[in-house]
Amino acid sequence: MAQTLPSIVSGEGGLSRYLEEIRRFPMLQPQEEYMLAKRYLEHEDTQAAHKLVTSHLRLVAKIAMGYRGYGLPIGEVISEGNVGLMQAVKKFEPERGFRLATYAMWWIKASIQEYILRSWSLVKMGTTANQKRLFFNLRKAKGKIQALDDGDLRPDQVAEIATRLNVSEEEVVSMNRRLSGDASLNAPIRASEGEGGEWQDWLVDDSDNAETMLIEQDELDNRRGMLSGALSVLNDRERRIFEARRLSEDPMTLEELSSEFDISRERVRQIEVRAFEKVQDAVQQAARRQAQALRTIEAEPA
Repeated sequence: MAQTLPSIVSGEGGLSRYLEEIRRFPMLQPQEEYMLAKRYLEHEDTQAAHKLVTSHLRLVAKIAMGYRGYGLPIGEVISEGNVGLMQAVKKFEPERGFRLATYAMWWIKASIQEYILRSWSLVKMGTTANQKRLFFNLRKAKGKIQALDDGDLRPDQVAEIATRLNVSEEEVVSMNRRLSGDASLNAPIRASEGEGGEWQDWLVDDSDNAETMLIEQDELDNRRGMLSGALSVLNDRERRIFEARRLSEDPMTLEELSSEFDISRERVRQIEVRAFEKVQDAVQQAARRQAQALRTIEAEPA
């Protein structure tokens, strides 16, 4: 990974030029991606790693656009996402059967979120999982209940968001006040290395192009297929608890499920852990089968 990556030049048009440049890197077919990952893993082939990274720069940019409402230069956000992508490439194990985009997504998001938390001087937090979840999900939760106006939330809105995100009402009120100042498109953003202006200057058309939609749909279909097959190994109670705790957008609490099944909360937790282990094992087996099928295809003469 010694080769340099495209950089975002400060100033007007810098981001547009960067997005245009990274579109020139070709997307990888599954077989090509697998072989490049193997070359890097087994031989530390930096040329292979560079191809893996550059072919996924568009994924980083797309994810980074989802974090452009925090008042930070989007170029810096993308750069942090690229760091996460490089870490993902270093740790990627192609034999597991998953595509790099699926694996890298979590590294990219984690890198961006850590950068945002470090940069937000007004949000002295990050010490608890609840506060991090609230920081990154408050806008989404407000949107779901149509609480889009500036200023304080109504008591009923505070209560509903606190329930949705499983945090206290005091935390919701505090965090909303900290974030309430970033809603105006004409508000100034923090200057950095000559960058500045207003939020609207950083708004970029992030609509999906055909290539992005195709690869995302392929990954989504693959994950859905694996998960659907894996869930079939669970009995009805295991599946209900697993879906309610792990797959629901608003996860149920142990208390709610213990009442539903008339068992203790600890028993619900044990069933959830066991169900997760069974699903994980089933997914790994499916991934190994996919990897074996891919190797068989590669071994066939052209």
